[in-house]
Amino acid sequence: MSGKREDYLSWEQYFMSVALLSGQRSKDPNTQVGACIVDPRRRIVAVGYAGFPRGASDDELPWAREGAPLETKYPFVCHAELNAILNRNSADLAGCTLYTTAEPCAMCAGAIYWANIGRVAYAMTEARLLELTGSDAQNPTFALPCRTVFAAGQKDIAVLGPFPDVEDEAAAVHEGYWDAHRPGGVASVPAPHEPPGPAGGDPLL
Repeated sequence: MSGKREDYLSWEQYFMSVALLSGQRSKDPNTQVGACIVDPRRRIVAVGYAGFPRGASDDELPWAREGAPLETKYPFVCHAELNAILNRNSADLAGCTLYTTAEPCAMCAGAIYWANIGRVAYAMTEARLLELTGSDAQNPTFALPCRTVFAAGQKDIAVLGPFPDVEDEAAAVHEGYWDAHRPGGVASVPAPHEPPGPAGGDPLL
């Protein structure tokens, strides 16, 4: 063999794979989302996954979904994107790209905006996640694509996604969980209005 191997991972595939792998570190019983932040020189400056923030004990704090507020996970768990921002080893995230296995929710989109991250790439849409979770009182969510949130701001944040070749892999950790843990099965939910984006999603080049 005289030349280099040609069937290696692209940078986009590599960093999205890191996000998918990071999600497997999550101890959350129902939402294993992962994220990875990369600087303009293609150096990983942060990873994160759905779970308690650094310093909080995942053995002492609760993981329950139901009960009195402080007896559930919801006051304590941070989303993967927020944990990645909090865990960064770079003071400045300007020009960085955040890779995440699920489209950032409205809250995380705000955190991304204020952290000055310039680009977001996600595997699975918020709409796909909403289809899986349904209208769940324990997991309320906005039917609000991150492109809509960013468009309301005063910064240009590029958004890539979804990536059909890894969307099913990102969704697999959620498949079936919500049906099994919700009385009466999945409730119907309205489809979010998705602003114009790439037809059929983006290729993970």
